[in-house]
Amino acid sequence: MVLFVPLLWQFVLPGLILAETTDWLLDPAKFTASSQVVEDVDHEQAEGRFTLGNGIASRTFLLQPPVAATIGLSCDGRHLLRSVKPEAVVTINGQRYEVGGLEGQPNHAYLLDEWLSQMQPAASALRLVGHRVGETEARFAWKRVRHHAPGAAWPPPGKRLTLEFAPPAPQENLSPPEFRVFVHYELYDGVPVFCKWLTIENRSDQPLTVDHFAAEILGVLEHDSRVETREGVSIPPPQTIHVETDFAFGGFLQANANRHIVHWRLDPDYSTQVNYLRQTPCLLVVEPTYGPAQTIQPGQTFTSVRAFELLYDSTERERRSLALRKMYRTVAPWVTENPLMHHMRIARTDAVRQAIDHAAEVGFEMVILSFGSGFDMENDSEEYLQQWKEIADHARARNVEIGGYSLLSSRKIGHGQDIVPPPGVELTHGNCPALTSEWGQDYFRKLERFFERTGFALLEHDGPYPGDVDVTSRPPLQQGEADSRWVQGWIANRFYRWCRARGIYVNAPDFYYLNGTNKCGMGYREVNWSLPREMQLIHTRQNIFDGTWHKTPSMGWMFVPLSEYHGGGAAATIEPLEQHLGHYERMIQSNLGTGVQACYRGPRLFDADRTREMVRRNVAWFKKYRDILESDVIHGRRADGRDLDWMLHVNPQLPRKGMLVVHNPTDREITKPLRVNLYYTGLSDQATVREKDETATVLPLSREYTIDLPMTVAARSMNWFVIE
Repeated sequence: MVLFVPLLWQFVLPGLILAETTDWLLDPAKFTASSQVVEDVDHEQAEGRFTLGNGIASRTFLLQPPVAATIGLSCDGRHLLRSVKPEAVVTINGQRYEVGGLEGQPNHAYLLDEWLSQMQPAASALRLVGHRVGETEARFAWKRVRHHAPGAAWPPPGKRLTLEFAPPAPQENLSPPEFRVFVHYELYDGVPVFCKWLTIENRSDQPLTVDHFAAEILGVLEHDSRVETREGVSIPPPQTIHVETDFAFGGFLQANANRHIVHWRLDPDYSTQVNYLRQTPCLLVVEPTYGPAQTIQPGQTFTSVRAFELLYDSTERERRSLALRKMYRTVAPWVTENPLMHHMRIARTDAVRQAIDHAAEVGFEMVILSFGSGFDMENDSEEYLQQWKEIADHARARNVEIGGYSLLSSRKIGHGQDIVPPPGVELTHGNCPALTSEWGQDYFRKLERFFERTGFALLEHDGPYPGDVDVTSRPPLQQGEADSRWVQGWIANRFYRWCRARGIYVNAPDFYYLNGTNKCGMGYREVNWSLPREMQLIHTRQNIFDGTWHKTPSMGWMFVPLSEYHGGGAAATIEPLEQHLGHYERMIQSNLGTGVQACYRGPRLFDADRTREMVRRNVAWFKKYRDILESDVIHGRRADGRDLDWMLHVNPQLPRKGMLVVHNPTDREITKPLRVNLYYTGLSDQATVREKDETATVLPLSREYTIDLPMTVAARSMNWFVIE
């Protein structure tokens, strides 16, 4: 296993120079965001240069009012920008305006400083009238009630730059449109992540309509040069920038959930590209496919989506994955919340009380009234609310949180309350209620009332709004097709933000992380949980191995079918639990050993004393090592049922720098050495390794930061090693 090892980091921007062997993934504290005027005495064009940087990444602007343009974007000293573009584009009352930017670049394959003095803003472009610098601010409130990541900070510390733009001077006999566009940039400490968004302020005495906007436009270096374009062989977009937004929906992965707003397009200015038909997708545009078609009343402000841009410093897969996971922990730190959950199949109050008591006995932290249990969060009768308030009070007394399931999308309401898509367009889930309908508004009121009245602490929200477009006019909230996605998307976002401000944990099978949800599916096929038990074990570890390339372990849930799920009969089912105790333990270890929580779905967590003790023992083990088990993972060997499979937990900020978890899926004992790369533990010379935290062995690290660790793993068992 080969891992990227950074060389000497050198940054050439004045005031941002770092010349020491270090790595932001090992010690992010050294990389603090700052903003400053660039003063390069050797360069005649230095006047008006302004940089937002943190020693890892930087964005450089030319700020010479009325001119404003991004003229540099770099990570690890590598320049990623090839072309100057507008900072944004807005269409207001039918008129398109470029925001800042410069025209006249002679070649869009690369950018030279000496060209800038010959370039001019577009005649109709909005002009820079001011800028200000400050600290980052919270996008919304986070009531923190689960402290699983002690280093998490909100808002993420860093710097903010805001540029203010005004319309150009009007033509003769025309009144100037009275509005301002503010372009905001944030850069966070310790991670190469920028955030960018727009606000539009109506300073007139008449309403203005924001027909459309592009919050980000970047001419980025292409991934590679391909002369030809052939059917079925696409040209990949740049691999140096990962982009997602807080207007994501309709997918388990960010690429799917942002496909309607993050676009890699062809650049018509790039006439010198190698591709003969000029089909290289190297122009990043962040803009909604529909709308927003929003009216701003006098004195009011419109806010666009936020684009989060992670600049990669490597092409190596594991390092890129670690950077992505670091981004999520920074800009959405609630994803570190990772409680142990029992999905209770029966919503009778006596059975739920028992489930709460059982959870408390074995150390589980949440009970969810699962789908199919008979629980109904939309029942807002006083009797029902009081009934569940008493249950929630009992749960709190046992130090257990309780929550429940609610279905939104993939259900049909009827009576004109459902989304009607444009002709020829299919709904994502077959059916979807309109969130702007009378039913939709009442639905969210009922959910909020339920949480406020009962004290429930968790929502499992099935089928969140997936971005379906509705052609129906639903005044006053929705005018029709153009604004339907924008309005409904923000109804969903505001609800999840409401939950986050109240400390309500949210499981949602969609990519709403940046608006407050905690967890989405790790990635699995539901019917696989009706396979024979031994197959389920392999699939569990395969799904976790694959899913943690895109998510932290705490961001994805897995599944443990205590009772039958999607069929499969006795061969697929753990119940009766005591009769399949060994398999039950291996399922628990396969999840907890990677820091992943699963939906343990069934009527009970244990059915006998020895079942209870097995669950309690494994939960206690997890909690003892929770800090390292919920830290980052390095992918070792993917499960295939043929040999040892393993993953390595790493955290250079902890006393326990690492934990290696190894599974033997075979029916024979395996003794062999494993070569393990410890670079991301932060250790450099030697490692103290304790098998099951017992006798310590000191092993030297090679020049490649590896150790050769001998081990024996019993048949159908797990072994683990603490690394200090």
